[in-house]
Amino acid sequence: MNVLVIGANGQVGQNIVNLLHSNKDHSLKAMVRKQEQADELANRGIESVVASLEDSVEVISEAMKGSDAVIFAAGSGGSTGSDKTLLVDLDGAVKTIEAAEKIGVQRYVMISALQAHNRENWHESLLPYYAAKHYADKLLEVSKLDYTIVRPGGLLNEPGRGKVSIADNLGSGSISREDVAQVVVSSLTKENTIRRSFDLISGDDEISKAIDYL
Repeated sequence: MNVLVIGANGQVGQNIVNLLHSNKDHSLKAMVRKQEQADELANRGIESVVASLEDSVEVISEAMKGSDAVIFAAGSGGSTGSDKTLLVDLDGAVKTIEAAEKIGVQRYVMISALQAHNRENWHESLLPYYAAKHYADKLLEVSKLDYTIVRPGGLLNEPGRGKVSIADNLGSGSISREDVAQVVVSSLTKENTIRRSFDLISGDDEISKAIDYL
């Protein structure tokens, strides 16, 4: 499967890139915002394309050409304001959905946020972020794409445990970025994850079994 990773230079995105780069079942193309990022990937033998989520749908469609699947791992980051949250986490995500539909890319995996589907559980300090994730997810759900929406808990920079909890609704929790990446990549070819959304935190089930239990 030819997979485009959007947000490939982000912390989760880098983990996804590493997994796909070493996976013989997939071909990888990384979408990044800066030429120097593309140059670094080229030095590792990784194909990349330079484009921004603030570009037009046409530009994003061009970047997406040749792909069988898209992984959306992008985000505006915690240091930006609500304006960038809207432009990247909401409008940018929607543009990638439109681009995928436009050029016929069917498989799409979205990284969202824990409980983004339940307004009553949104953190007061992150309301614009949760709103952006909520509506991007909603638009993906009504698209024609074979989507999977992964809603991870608090993201940790620690080695993956390979054990998670996956369910339609989970309480508060955290998970390593490595484990999120593993779940995302594993979900790509799992038929039972198509047109499904789920919360994801660290737990006691092996990743492959947790996905199979969905």
